[in-house]
Parts: sequence; structure tokens; C-alpha cells
Amino acid sequence: MRNILLFTTILILGACSDNSADGTSGSALLTNEDETSSLALTVYKTPTCGCCGAWVDHMENAGFSTTVHDQENLNPIKDKHKIAPANQSCHTGIIDGYVFEGHIPAHIVKRFLKEQPEDTIGLTVPGMPLGSPGMELNDRFHAYDVLLMKTDGSTSVYMHIAKPEDNKGS
Repeated sequence: MRNILLFTTILILGACSDNSADGTSGSALLTNEDETSSLALTVYKTPTCGCCGAWVDHMENAGFSTTVHDQENLNPIKDKHKIAPANQSCHTGIIDGYVFEGHIPAHIVKRFLKEQPEDTIGLTVPGMPLGSPGMELNDRFHAYDVLLMKTDGSTSVYMHIAKPEDNKGS
């Protein structure tokens, strides 16, 4: 029994190793199972925010596994993750240490996670633009930008959403 336990422990430790047989890091070899596990999204929102709940639904429908934390005061979360006031929205999502602030389309979050641009903390859609995921209101739509938040505090346009179809991706 002791030998079986030791063998099992060695297998588990080997599976968790950062080095694979071909010399690449294990995290560089993304399988479908790995992609699914990397879609674990933690969302911080206020308890009464309906559009935040609708955005969570949008993310879940796109394959994200969500854990939602309702909080009356989101300022400590936004401060902890260095989200400047000009970049803030009504909810904050976290995946693998990256920040996803506001009503960002799911396909753009997935693209960001694949690319993992250097010197960034995540993405934001400041405010609450009409027609963004979770902010749908009949046929009303306002074009908006998804901004890349950089570690130095600056932002740049990551993607421009010009029409409702852009929320869905290709």
C-alpha cells in the first residue's frame, strides 16, 4: 500500500512539473481541458446590479465558469487591482490575475487570454455603453472601445466595437 501511495505521489508531482518531455513549459501546451480551466472567472459586483448579472450570463453562455461575489462596496477590489477611476465600470472580473472591468464581450476576453499582451493588467470597457453585453436595450447601441490597461497605468484601444454584431465575434 505504501508503494502505491508513493508511486501515485510521484505521478502527481510529475504531472504538475513545469517541464515537459520536449523541453517546453507545460502551460505552453494548451489543451481543450486547459482552456476550459483557464476560463474560471471571479466576478465582483453589487447585489442589486441587473446588468452585471446579465453580463455574467453572457460569460457563462460563452463557456466561462463563474464565481460571483456580491459586495456593497467595490472600491477595495478596484483599488487592489489598480483600476483607475476613469477605467471603472459596475463590475470587476478576474481570471488568472488579469482584470476584466465592465461589459467586455466574451470573445474579446478569450482573445486577450490567448495573446496575454506584455505589461498589461487586463481590459476595460469604462462606463456602461448601451448595446454592450449585459447592457442590451431593444435595438439601441452606442459604439464603444475595449481598452487595454497597461501596468504603467496607461490605456490603449484593444478593439473598437462599431456595431452590435461585433459583440459576438466571428
